[in-house]
Order: sequence, then C-alpha cells, then structure tokens
Amino acid sequence: MAVTATGEVVSDAVDVPAFVDRQPVGAFQLRVLLVCAAVLFIDGFDTQAIGYVAPAVAQEWKLARASLGPVFSAGLLGLMIGALIFGPMADRIGRRRIILASTLVFGIGTLLTVFAPDANWLIALRLLTGLGLGGAMPNAVALTSEFSPHRRRATLVMIMFAGFSIGAALGGLLAAALIPAFGWRSVFLVGGLVPLLLLPFLFKALPESIRFLAIVGGRDHEVGNLLKRIAPNTSFAGEVKFVVQEPKLAGLPVAHLFAEGRGWVTLLLWIVFFMSLLDLYLLSNWLPTVLNDLGVSVSAAAAIGAMLQVGGVVGTFTLGHFIDRFSFRALSLTYFVAAGAVTAIGLVSHSIVLVTIAIFASGFCIVGGQIASNALTATFYPTAIRSTGVGWALGIGRIGSIVGPLVGGAMLARGMGAQPLFAAAAVPALVAAGAAFMLARRN
Repeated sequence: MAVTATGEVVSDAVDVPAFVDRQPVGAFQLRVLLVCAAVLFIDGFDTQAIGYVAPAVAQEWKLARASLGPVFSAGLLGLMIGALIFGPMADRIGRRRIILASTLVFGIGTLLTVFAPDANWLIALRLLTGLGLGGAMPNAVALTSEFSPHRRRATLVMIMFAGFSIGAALGGLLAAALIPAFGWRSVFLVGGLVPLLLLPFLFKALPESIRFLAIVGGRDHEVGNLLKRIAPNTSFAGEVKFVVQEPKLAGLPVAHLFAEGRGWVTLLLWIVFFMSLLDLYLLSNWLPTVLNDLGVSVSAAAAIGAMLQVGGVVGTFTLGHFIDRFSFRALSLTYFVAAGAVTAIGLVSHSIVLVTIAIFASGFCIVGGQIASNALTATFYPTAIRSTGVGWALGIGRIGSIVGPLVGGAMLARGMGAQPLFAAAAVPALVAAGAAFMLARRN
C-alpha cells in the first residue's frame, strides 16, 4: 500500500502511467527532460555540422557541389540504420543503455572526422557518426514521454527536442566563428569532444524508463524509487507491485506497428516523417552552399543558414500548446504554411534581410512540425513498442533525409537556380500537410 501526503491510498498494484498522469510536472521530470535535451543538443550539433562546413570542405578539396551529396547522405544513411536498429533494441534492453552507447559512438565518429584525409574517408566517418546519432534520438523522445503526464506530454517532448534545434543552430553560429580562424576541422573537434566529456554525467544522471522497468518486471524497488522522485511525499510498502496496464507484446516489435488498427496511422506517420525530413535536410544541407553561390561569404552563409534551426526553436516552444490541444489538425496547418515559406526563400534570395526572414519562417514550420510529429508519435504507441514506433518513423523519415540532399545536388548540378530549387522543396511540405490532415480525420 502507498499513502501520499494528502492521504491518498494507493492500492497494492500501482498503475504506473495512471500514477504519473495524476502528478504535476515536478523537478525530477524537468531534470530528465534537460538531460535528454542535452543529448539531443550535441546530437543536433553533430548532425548539422557537415552542412555548415560543406562550402569550406569543397574549397579545400576542390570538390564539385554535386559531389557533396554523398557526403551529406552518408551521415543520414547512418541515422536511418541507427534508428531502425536501436529503436526496437531499446524496447528489449532499455532506453538508457542505448542512449549511452549511441552517445559514445557518435562522439568517437565526430572526433575521428577531424583526421579525414579525403571525401571517401569523410563519407565513411559520417556513416559511423550517423549510427550513433540515429540511436540516441528516438530513445530520448521515448524516455521523456514515459516520465511525462499525458496532459503535458506533447509539450514536454517538444521542449526536450528543442535541444536538437538549439544544438543545430549553435553549430552554424560556431562554424561561422571557427572556420575563418581554425578551419573546418575545428567544428568536428568540438563536436566530438563534447559528447565524450558528457558521458560520465549522463551515466550518473540518466534514469531508465519507469514504464520499461514496470513492464519487464522484477524491478519494483527501482520503480518505487523513481515514483518517489516524481512524487516525493509518497511512500510505498515493500509489497507493492508496479504495473503498466498494457499487454506484453511477443514477437517482432515492428509487426505490432501494424496490429490492432495501427496500420494506417503508422503508414501516414511514415509519409509525414519522410516528406518532412526530406525537406528539412535538403534545406539544412544546401542552404549555406546556395547562399555562398549567391555571393554570401562562407561564415555569413553558415550564420544565415542557422536561422532555419533558430526558427525551429521558436516554433517548438510556440507550437507545443497547440499540438497538445489540437493534435494533427495543428500539424497539418503548420506544414501548409511551411510550403509558402520555403517557396519564398527562392523568391527573395536577392535580399539578405528577406531571405533570413523566409528561412526563419521555414524553420519555424518545418523543424517545429517535425518535432511535433515526434511528440505525437510517442503518444500514439504503447510502451512496449514506443521506441520501435518512434525509431521506425524516424528511420523511414531518414530515407527522405537521404533523398533530399541528393535531389538538391542533382538540381544544382543541372544549373537550376534558387527559385526552382525552393519551389520544388515546397512540394514535400504540402504532401506532409495532406498526410497530417488525414491523420487528424482518423484521430
């Protein structure tokens, strides 16, 4: 039996999700959110670093613009593989272990990039780095979700995920300062050292998912301690059992994404992720290079390109309340507005001020929309397949993120200018808006 400070009597079988849902968002949950945000901060920095240094790499190695496409896509291929593999693995062995291992892998991969002698080595090291980056993201989303009360879950996941956008934006601003003084390799030196130095802190501060512990069973003491950290005035007797009122799902986790009526929603979510990430990575990888081709300096192009992620940070904090309240309806509207903002980038590229505003607005909608998609996906799937659901949605989305830079490179290689490039980039945003609208009608 458990008794709270207010006299609430909790039965001998404590429903963990229901207990968490009754609590206010407290200091412990905010600490979990901040630790996961720190992981995604360095994840975002290391993911986007290649886009910011690309013009300098091309200049040093005398590479054609189209030759950068495989460099961009190698890291994104690693992200896809990491998400597809480590999402289901975390549903088996826990979120915490995968986040720690993933951070170690992408830290080492980024640090080794400092010593890349040519484009082939750069491609191989970006692939390695991407494996770690892809494993960290879905598990940080799942972990934050599972410590959050349902009424605030989407908002808290979106706030946590803002760490990715802040890290990605800081990558551009830091690249603008480091490249002229120390060269492009210095960006990867910082990006590799920070996660490796952060690992001891993560090992101490990162808890295991409370719902995962309750589902696997035999770890009631750990679950009780975590619940007492969420609700410090609650005490539990030694005989209390902690449960999650969800069935244990046997067999291949991916198969359950299509069971019990989840199939159409899963497919629509995959379309949203594919189109959203195609657009996001086409823009984030090619914006600095296109701006540089239009006559903007390398450092200024990196700083202006970073406005995509700055807009994403603002969009994340602005959209959270609306996503919690209006769900996929708000998401559909967000992507529809994104299509107009992306088109505007090409139309106003002659003006630094106007193109900066258009890039900011695009980031507000596309990055904010993608983070909202992550949060909504985490709320849709049950605990036993949550990391699988988020991981596979991100993994399918990463196919889009691989295609995006390649499409951008092919269009630039054909001599297309800024206007047709960004007009074409608006199409995936419209498709994502349509898929989100269909999700709104089904939910």
